[in-house]
Amino acid sequence: MIRIDRSLTPRALRRPIDRMWGLSGQKIQAIQRSWKPGKGAPVFTVAGRYTSRGWTEWTQGFQFGSALLQFAATGDASALAIGRDGTHRYMASHVSHVGVHDHGFNNVSTYGMLRQLAIAGRLDADGGEIAGYDLALKVSGAVQAARWTDLPDGLGYIYSFNGPHSLFADTVRSLRSLALAHQLGHVLMGERDRRISLLRRLAQHAETTARYAVYYGTGRDHYDLRGRVAHESIFNLNDGSYRCPNSQQGYSPFTTWTRGLAWILCGYAEQLEFLSTRAALEYGSPAEKRRLLKLCLDAARATAEFYIEQTPTDGVPYWDTGAPGLARLENYRDKAADPFNDEEPVDSSAAAIAAQGLIRLGRYMTDTGASKEGRAYLGAGLTVLARLLGEPYVSTDARHQGLLLHSVYHRPNGWDHVPKGRRIPCGEACMWGDYHLREAAYLVQQMADGNYYTFFGEPAPGAS
Repeated sequence: MIRIDRSLTPRALRRPIDRMWGLSGQKIQAIQRSWKPGKGAPVFTVAGRYTSRGWTEWTQGFQFGSALLQFAATGDASALAIGRDGTHRYMASHVSHVGVHDHGFNNVSTYGMLRQLAIAGRLDADGGEIAGYDLALKVSGAVQAARWTDLPDGLGYIYSFNGPHSLFADTVRSLRSLALAHQLGHVLMGERDRRISLLRRLAQHAETTARYAVYYGTGRDHYDLRGRVAHESIFNLNDGSYRCPNSQQGYSPFTTWTRGLAWILCGYAEQLEFLSTRAALEYGSPAEKRRLLKLCLDAARATAEFYIEQTPTDGVPYWDTGAPGLARLENYRDKAADPFNDEEPVDSSAAAIAAQGLIRLGRYMTDTGASKEGRAYLGAGLTVLARLLGEPYVSTDARHQGLLLHSVYHRPNGWDHVPKGRRIPCGEACMWGDYHLREAAYLVQQMADGNYYTFFGEPAPGAS
């Protein structure tokens, strides 16, 4: 269980965050010097150098989004040039990409951040450039929402790259693309000019994921532990019935892949922030808005509590809570995670994602009157982030292009680099881990300065 340091505050982390930005800038420049666009987007490091991995191009937004976060946090003009020029040159195909569930990762991290910076006057952008960002975000949200499977009882979901039968936990974070497009006044146009509400599809996907990907300890199956998450949910397309859980990157359908858990925790926490700002009439009624917020809150709280209870004391999880080698790591939840053990790898990228989710959930709950629980979640998130900002997780080696060490991509497929003389992957970084460490650090930096960062702008407090 995480040993929460309740004395931590955002201001207390400013020094390690500033140190991280210094290291981060070096990594961004090193990747820019060596990256060959023709080989695809950088995905993870092998012996300290970023390499590509053909599967789906879901990490390019993190490459340029990291540079934009660097500029937002430090004012580094060279980082802005990398992020802005890279977005303009390489991200257009991601806006119209009909084959993936990753629009929130690729397009919100780039076009969305550029739009925020432009509107805030942080970069010299005329009305035409801002209109271009608006258009990219509108199209991205609609394209993502069109990748759709209808279910009975008014449910449905954005389906994964596996096909229309497949719902991934990850996709909760792609709801950001629908949220921004809706905020900009956009709709998806269907057959016979049917206007399809992007907020409605966001709500349907959120409810379907909460119902089938998240467990609540109600006896759904033999392994129903409150807060557990299934990476993939499978449906019968003939009648829309739910069939079974599955896992693409975890150990099994009946264990919890911790990065999938983190996606759920972070995704629902930020959707609570966004959805609370929307007028009740957009949902159809105040009662429907309250119902959706409660659904998101229940999912976020269940997964937050599971993460806190099932993770080692320092807040860094092993890659799957049911990984078989954990049985040989005696009392592993009662001590700090060991990224150099010989049994199972940790996943620092899951920790970076979860840290942000815990912080956002803590703030939301405090703002809506649950201050005691909110302070606990905030403290847990800051505890995790503090651990990641120090050794052995943050990379201080100038020869290593990664920022956040000891992450895992695809353990079942054996894609992660195992250093010579070791039995399991360790010492490597990935694009999403590096990005989410930066994003969590930027969020806390803003909080320390009396501000708050969201993907859509400052949220209104409360959930009325």
